[in-house]
Amino acid sequence: MPDGTLARAFHVTPRAAEEVAAIATREGRPEAGLRVTVSAGGCSGLQYGFALEDTAAEDDLVVTVGATRVFVDGVSLDFLDGSQLDWHEALIGSHFVVRNPQAVSGCGCGVSFAVA
Repeated sequence: MPDGTLARAFHVTPRAAEEVAAIATREGRPEAGLRVTVSAGGCSGLQYGFALEDTAAEDDLVVTVGATRVFVDGVSLDFLDGSQLDWHEALIGSHFVVRNPQAVSGCGCGVSFAVA
């Protein structure tokens, strides 16, 4: 980038994008995207949050996969830079999974994590 800053990235797998679209359609909001956030809390200190949202904020990173959009605010992106959002299906339940290279530990639920 011309100003010397590094581009930050958040990746969304095609499977996660498909699930975002399916959830939005089931909720009657087919144009909605998924907001991914990081906030204080959980048993490891930080936790991921997921919510449908109709529009991106001005400072959001917007990741588009096909017709699906995922929004990440700048503060959350500090903790999510280089991460990947995926969808995991299992007999005990299905859920979004964040593969975060910055996480140094996490809890068994997969929603809470810590950074160094």
